[in-house]
Amino acid sequence: MAQNKFRGLGIALITPFRTDGSIDTDALIRLVEFQISHGADFLCIMGTTAETPTLTPDEKRTLKDLLVERVAGRVPLLMGCGGNCTAAIVHELQTFDWTGIDGILSVCPMYNKPSQEGLYQHFSAIAKASPLPVVLYNVPGRTGVNMTADTTLRLARDHHNIVAIKEASGNITQMDDIIKQKPDGFDVISGDDGITFPLITLGAVGVISVIGNALPAEFSRMVRLALAGDYASARHIHHKFAELFKLLFVDGNPAGVKAMLHAMGMIENQLRLPLVPTRLTTMKQISDIVHELGIKY
Repeated sequence: MAQNKFRGLGIALITPFRTDGSIDTDALIRLVEFQISHGADFLCIMGTTAETPTLTPDEKRTLKDLLVERVAGRVPLLMGCGGNCTAAIVHELQTFDWTGIDGILSVCPMYNKPSQEGLYQHFSAIAKASPLPVVLYNVPGRTGVNMTADTTLRLARDHHNIVAIKEASGNITQMDDIIKQKPDGFDVISGDDGITFPLITLGAVGVISVIGNALPAEFSRMVRLALAGDYASARHIHHKFAELFKLLFVDGNPAGVKAMLHAMGMIENQLRLPLVPTRLTTMKQISDIVHELGIKY
């Protein structure tokens, strides 16, 4: 079994844009340094929160090279590589320059809604083609299909380089079933900030976090306390940010966290269509919480 390096606080890294729509590389570098210096254990790049479907192939390559150079091995890098055409993903795995990347995050196919056997065959093909450890990503709210615990466990047992799953099904019972029955060396990672604390108490090893873009110090402290078994202290932090968890997603992701980062003075509040910024009412609520909590960049 390959080793899972993706434990603790992982950041689902945003892609900051300038007002003209281009990628703001200066802001991205500042964000990376801010997160690494404030407790991030690994970075997840070019996932959902990065608005990856709106990036061109050239932009993806440029971003990957920039992030690899800037991070310089200080924390592991997990890079998104998924879609709804198995052959296209296999081709990318075989031809892309993965230098400096420590693992790939591959989401369940969206829109075409495969069966459980289809999901198994899809991820088996990816595991066989991947030169790197694979983290599965189950997020039925976005893909339209839920990968069951049985399918996840079957993949974990049959492929030594499938090392973890980012679980965002919202089904605690399903996640607990995976944790209870998983083979040694396979881990469950929370894909939802709001349930990270309870999921760690069940045996998850960390989170790939959206709120961590803006609050890496606070959220990493909660994660580390929970992993160390100090549930009372971790629960206090979890409850402190309960309202913020909801606000960050009320107008979609990453609109909420980008609004928060903008309120902190870190980025322009820009997204690429079809995504748009949060409503003014949500922006005001987020800004008020940032002010009340004394959060500064």
